[in-house]
Parts: sequence; C-alpha cells; structure tokens
Amino acid sequence: MTTAAPAPNSETVPTDTPLVGIIMGSQSDLKIMTAAAELLRQFGVPFELTLVSAHRTPHRLVEYAENARKRGLRVLIAGGGGAAHLPGMVASFTTLPVIGVPINSATSIHGLDSILSMLQMPAGVPVATVALDGAANAAVLATQILALNNARLQDALEKYRTSLKDKVMRTIEELRKGGLNDD
Repeated sequence: MTTAAPAPNSETVPTDTPLVGIIMGSQSDLKIMTAAAELLRQFGVPFELTLVSAHRTPHRLVEYAENARKRGLRVLIAGGGGAAHLPGMVASFTTLPVIGVPINSATSIHGLDSILSMLQMPAGVPVATVALDGAANAAVLATQILALNNARLQDALEKYRTSLKDKVMRTIEELRKGGLNDD
C-alpha cells in the first residue's frame, strides 16, 4: 500500500519563498502597486515585486509566467494601465490565479480601457479583476486564496476585517460625540 504525500500548502513552503508575485508593466505603476506589497507584508505573506512589461520585455513575461509555479509562487497580482495587456498575457502562460489591477494612468481613458481589457478575457483564461487602482484589494484576495489551507492567514484576515469594523465604529462614535446626529 502506498501513501500519498501531503498536498503542498502555504504552511509547508519555506517562509523566505515568495508566495505572491506582484508585477507591473512600468515604474509609473509602482505607486499604486506598493499598496499590495504593504498589505501582504502586514498579513505576513512572502512576496516579490518586479517589473514585467508585456510590450518592452515580452520574453521576460513568458519566462516569468511559465516558471512562477516552479519557483513557489501561488498567486500573481498584475497591474497595468492603458491597454493593460500584462494581466491577460500572464494568465495565458500560467494556470496560477492571476489578479488584475487596472491602473488609471496618464495615457488611459480614465482607467476604463484598463478595466475592460481585464474583464473581457476569453473563456478559459480568467483574470480576477479588482477595482481601479485596487491593489490593496488584490492583496486581500491573494491572501484569501492562500488562506484556504493556511490557518495563520485565516486568522490574519479575520483580524484585518475586525480592524476595519473597529475603525468604522470609532468614526460613528466620534460623529455621535461631535453632536452631528439628530438623536
């Protein structure tokens, strides 16, 4: 009788191995995409952050996407402005989940072109798309995916949600004390 090896999960991967790859097409996207890195760091999720241009470094894009799983990555977050080909092209070269972050760049049509290029992917090549400039939500979604088999990350997400609720409740109390309500 043979026994199967345990399924690999985030808890068995060495902590220095990045689990999330954050990529963007140009340095101008860094200001937005840094929000994903900051939140992943807060959750304790190892990540890498780099540039991969669909148009200027297409061979790097293919190499990055095709080797991401072998290097231990479990989720990719790809940001792009304008035509935003990066998330879709990366998704076409990997079966890892790809989360697209449409970026409102100086050359975009108020970000609408970026949003549509990520939403309108062909069948079989999905890109999970967050809101315009929504890199923080991309980090939350990536962590939720990893937390499916990682109790520590489940706890981190619960604490994060509680902190969001607590912040709203503090604001409600401040408004109440400030006499801005009719009650």
